[in-house]
Amino acid sequence: MFTNPRALPSVPDTHREADRLRERLNADPYRSYLYAYPHKTAYRPFDEPIPLERLWEAERADTFFLYMHIPFCGARCGFCNLFTLPDKSADAHEQYVDALARQAKQWAPHVKRRPFARFAIGGGTPTLLAPRQLARLFELATEQLGVDLGLVSISVETSPETVSRERLAILREHQTDRVSMGIQSFVEAEAAAIYRPQKPDEVERALTLLRSYDFPILNLDLIYGLPGQTVDSWLYSLDRALAYQPEEIFLYPLYTREHTIVKPSQVKESGTDLRMACYLAARERLLAAGYRQYSMRRFAKASAASAKTMLPYDCQEEGMVGLGCGARSYTRDVHYASRYAVGRKATASIIADYVQADRFDTADYGIVLSPEEQRRRFILKAILHADGLDLSSYEARFGSAAPDDYAELGLLTEAGLAVFEAGRLKLTDEGLALSDAIGDWFISPEIRARMEGFEMR
Repeated sequence: MFTNPRALPSVPDTHREADRLRERLNADPYRSYLYAYPHKTAYRPFDEPIPLERLWEAERADTFFLYMHIPFCGARCGFCNLFTLPDKSADAHEQYVDALARQAKQWAPHVKRRPFARFAIGGGTPTLLAPRQLARLFELATEQLGVDLGLVSISVETSPETVSRERLAILREHQTDRVSMGIQSFVEAEAAAIYRPQKPDEVERALTLLRSYDFPILNLDLIYGLPGQTVDSWLYSLDRALAYQPEEIFLYPLYTREHTIVKPSQVKESGTDLRMACYLAARERLLAAGYRQYSMRRFAKASAASAKTMLPYDCQEEGMVGLGCGARSYTRDVHYASRYAVGRKATASIIADYVQADRFDTADYGIVLSPEEQRRRFILKAILHADGLDLSSYEARFGSAAPDDYAELGLLTEAGLAVFEAGRLKLTDEGLALSDAIGDWFISPEIRARMEGFEMR
């Protein structure tokens, strides 16, 4: 069993350390969005390419997650630093899906040894593809990789301008469970401020059409902290989203980074950062509307579930089979992907290399996770969610107790940002609000040095 949390290793002057930690995190709550650990900026070329056969033979996950990445958008939003290229060319899309088909065929012998429990198509904007190409993605999943559409949770990302009856019919025909649409704001001036070419009427049209297809889960993304936004205008956008009764809502604070169009100075107005005030107001509104908070970003209704009887999948996201340029693949020991860039020229060059490639049977760029980084990842993937870290699961995997391995966890409880409860370490409400700062604080010195040494292109 896990160690009694009161038997934490001694930390000199823990009260003072905890106070300093709490002040530090509150002073800068929006440091970075830790959506993966380690981040891609910690990836490097491997000394020797790793054959996929060897890599996936050793993977211990019971089920796998298939992710297909479509790195094209109609336009690049001002906040975006994802691996995506604004390109509407039908020829470019067709060539890319052809390359995806070659990759799927070559990967199939190595990744079909386990059933797929989850399947997601993301980007970019997958529904920017022509209907025939969109349908082809499902064919690759079923015919090449053996995905059973009746047994997997299927999620597809979309955007307002690409929502059409023909595309939605394809998603429904292939038993899609969840459609996720980025709206960001219902206020035209706020959307324009982040260089997002959408009109409120277009958003409302897309939402009305989406709702008419009755997908089990509709997720809507909104962003707070936009240039010119107020708490009142933010709540207006949230209320407009709630009018469509989405099963899920993701709330993202605005981040500005290297190579993004929107600059850090634009996040603040009159020297005041409104992001925390927006978050707290939205959280109160959503809880009152019957949503449960699952993380700093995700709020969902109890009805947000597929009607399928699905295979279980480990929330630690091992056994992640990432197809497409820019997609990450995760085994327990190795994370790998194509090279990473944000700038248009570098991104276009990486996609061109992918489209022209004949072979996809080795991993040559990524990171081999040491036992230390595996432990940190396990903790981070758990504590940044409302259910928290199951201490017995950690001990079963690593043979030691998380509070003994990381005295920092005791600092979180001492600071009032986490509690030990029923065998779990859970963030408090304040801790969840500071998730991004806590995630950044828990990055190891070795990974931070690699991230800081990455040359962004």
